[in-house]
Amino acid sequence: MPPILAHGALGAYDEIIFLGIAVAFLGMMGVSWLRSQQIDDETEDDRLETDGEGFELE
Repeated sequence: MPPILAHGALGAYDEIIFLGIAVAFLGMMGVSWLRSQQIDDETEDDRLETDGEGFELE
């Protein structure tokens, strides 16, 4: 099997390790993005409930 992405002493296992790390990274980024979207929706709902009132500054 010719090396496509990575090559080294492990041979074909380098490819598997490299792709596994890439999949894990993309998965974590996807989860982080989904959580940030949920947080943005919750804060937008909170803003609508306050009717424009904010915190008082001292």
